[in-house]
Order: sequence, then C-alpha cells, then structure tokens
Amino acid sequence: MENLNQPLQIMIVEDEPKLGQLLVDYLQAAGYATCWLTNGNDVIPAVHAHPPALILLDLMLPGCDGLTVCRELRRFTEIPVMMVTAKIEEIDRLLGLEIGADDYICKPYSPREVVARVKAILRRCSRDQERNDDDALLHIDEPRFQASYRGQILDLTPAEFRLLKTLASQPGNVFSREQLLNNLYDDYRVVTDRTIDSHIKNLRRKLEHIDEDKAFIRSVYGVGYRWEAEPCKLLNGL
Repeated sequence: MENLNQPLQIMIVEDEPKLGQLLVDYLQAAGYATCWLTNGNDVIPAVHAHPPALILLDLMLPGCDGLTVCRELRRFTEIPVMMVTAKIEEIDRLLGLEIGADDYICKPYSPREVVARVKAILRRCSRDQERNDDDALLHIDEPRFQASYRGQILDLTPAEFRLLKTLASQPGNVFSREQLLNNLYDDYRVVTDRTIDSHIKNLRRKLEHIDEDKAFIRSVYGVGYRWEAEPCKLLNGL
C-alpha cells in the first residue's frame, strides 16, 4: 500500500537531457517525486520494480520506442501514460490514444502545461478509484471474520461467512455444492448437500433483509449456486 505521506512518483522517459531535466525540475517543484529514464528498454523493468503514479513517455527513444513500451505496459498495468512527442500528425495522436495512452502533448510544450495535465490525470484517477471502492457494496474483512453490505454489518455464522466469501469472490461463476462444501468447514466434518442449501437459504434471508430487491445468490438447477450482485471488496484478504 502507498504511504500517504510520500509524494506521488512520476516516471519521466525522455532521452533529451535538457527536456528531461526541465520536467524533473517542474514536477519536483509541484511536489512530486521523479524517476528519469532515457532508454525505452528500461521502462518495463523499472515499472515492475517500483510502479509510479504516472508515466511521461516520449515516443522517439533509444532502445524500445514509446508506442511499443505503451503496448507492453497495457498488458499488465493501468498506470496512466501521457505521451510527450515531436510527432504532431493526427494519425500519431490517434494511434497513441488507441493503444492505451491517457493523454498526448506535442513538443515544443510548456512545462507548466505538462504539470497541469499530470495533476488533472491524477485527480481523475483518484476519483475513479473512489467510485470503484464505493461500487463494491459488499465488504469482506477476513481477519475480523466480518462482512457488511451497504455499510450494515451482516450477522453471519462462520459457515455463512465462508460461503459468502467463496461465492462473492468470483461473481457470475457457478460453484457446485461439492466446491462450496470444501470451503465450508475447517474440521472436515461429514455433511450433506442439504447443508449447503440450508446455509444458502439463511444467507439469502440475511442479505435480503438489507436489500430485498437485490438478487444476490442464484440457483443453477442441477449444478449449484452463483453470486449475482457486485464484486466484493476484500479487506486485508487474499
């Protein structure tokens, strides 16, 4: 987890020394930490080692070019990318955005505008993250063995908690009764399929007491059950 007391880090990928230093100076003056790379081949390893909050990516780089770097980044991360380039043709702008860039600024540029755009992108990302957190109406706190929906604590037995965690961890996936039984108890007691049905009935009742209009758990005839509602947010979980 990020230390909230630490400044956000911006990765600058620019092979022109004067421009790279200019960006470093302005971003640090705006309160950001910076990491400056000059070769496209160094970007992916550096992101894996220390993921930044945002990447300023030049297109014309020694080693791997910026477009290829951006494609590779989008294979494993959604870190925002702002392309900085001397290419001003419309096709270049479209191509940059289509492969996953979040913004595009052409040289020559004002470093103040770059900083302003960085701030705007990071604000948008922060709002999106807050919305994603709010969308996870079901919160499961494994260490406390506690679950809540819409902020209301669910009064669950240990078996119901494990059942809920298993189902909600993969929304839309159908779990057989055997799969659910395997996640139900720690002591390997012998139970029947009817035990799952009984726990599902009680779990539905407790969830519907909070939101009676929501279809939480769907029965799939002859197969098992699936979670129909929103994905859960695991707190300090796996």
